[in-house]
Amino acid sequence: MATQIIYNVTSQVSHAIADAWLQWMRSEHIPRIVATGCFTHAAILRLTEVDDTEGITYAVQYHSESRELYNQYVTVFAVDHRQLATDKWGESFIAFNTVLQVVN
Repeated sequence: MATQIIYNVTSQVSHAIADAWLQWMRSEHIPRIVATGCFTHAAILRLTEVDDTEGITYAVQYHSESRELYNQYVTVFAVDHRQLATDKWGESFIAFNTVLQVVN
């Protein structure tokens, strides 16, 4: 059985772009990433109990059926997708990535 992987992207988004960014994530960015075939689906979560003075913090969790598919995403697609986000939003958001392994 393959090990399921969650590619977690946590972003702090400035208040000025938060609504537009969230709409873009839902309608364009996440569907584009899932369409690579490396992930089965994604979930958007909003972090609570964090300081939101500088912006709203979201975590987007992309679910992959295997480490191999996740690795394919990283080597083939990730750089272009990050660049698309940077080109569109500039310095109005910051993001960092973590990788989680499903163990249950």
